[in-house]
Amino acid sequence: MSESDNLAYQELLPDQILNCVESLGFQADGHLLALNSYENRVYQIGSEEQPPLIGKFYRPGRWSDAAILEEHEFAHEMAAADIPLVAPLEIQGATLHSREGFRFALYPRRGGHWPELGDESLLQQLGRLVGRMHTVGEARAFQHRPELDFETFGYEPMETILDADILPPELVVAYETLAEALLERIEISFEDHGAIESIRLHGDLHPSNLLSRGETIHIVDLDDARSGPSVQDLWMFLSGSQDEQLRQLDVLLQGYSEFRRFRGHELQLIEPLRTLRIMHYAAWLTRRYADPAFQQAFPWFKETRYWETHILSLREQQALLDEPPLDWISL
Repeated sequence: MSESDNLAYQELLPDQILNCVESLGFQADGHLLALNSYENRVYQIGSEEQPPLIGKFYRPGRWSDAAILEEHEFAHEMAAADIPLVAPLEIQGATLHSREGFRFALYPRRGGHWPELGDESLLQQLGRLVGRMHTVGEARAFQHRPELDFETFGYEPMETILDADILPPELVVAYETLAEALLERIEISFEDHGAIESIRLHGDLHPSNLLSRGETIHIVDLDDARSGPSVQDLWMFLSGSQDEQLRQLDVLLQGYSEFRRFRGHELQLIEPLRTLRIMHYAAWLTRRYADPAFQQAFPWFKETRYWETHILSLREQQALLDEPPLDWISL
């Protein structure tokens, strides 16, 4: 990714967005609404002749065209299986488009709100939805998208943070020592659990990537789709005490098991995966902080307090890694 490409993307202008949309035959009415997205630029775009569209402009250098198209193919496979998912529109025989140096895709707008996961019937429905998604996910393998592993989500993020010279000097040794110890523990954890089936996943499935409307839940944003263990698409819906998580897990897996067998030994990966996500998130902020949108949204990122809290979170994870994992036995 060249510096000029990066600067152009960071300064993406309304006229450029509208030109891209109109190049595909849509008549925009000039109304733009920036939606809550940082990795990519996402806008609701008004149209004179039809309901608004959602335009997603891909960050340069993050994914290859082949990886983006693989994400789109996965979405269309699920849509063909009647899984409620917001898939990119195929326009002029393509889902990925390019104009003025910007790669973009258009999506139909779907209304809704984040689901209230305290509702057990909704949680069970979500389990069914993920089970159906994974039956599609296991049918083929990704060729151009990465694996979720402790190398790309652990060692690489650790090196990113250390190389960026962003840590307060007094915290460098504490962070490096703790991160290395955690990653050694996580690597052993993955090896101890034997063969873990890796399938195509959403990869970042949490309540913010769901839209609930009436009795239907729609899945959105497959941008982080990758291969990995099926539990990755389930554990982010668990919260609270261990007893609360066990009740939530039981409801989720009862729904999931209607469509796909869940391999119980994957539950031992929940805390390792949570630890990797915490490390990966901090590195993501580190990589993107030169983007003015990040500096505006995360002004606290360079403060010592943030990194003290981050290290504390990792220490808490270190303790949790030594606790017995959740064990699913239908209640």
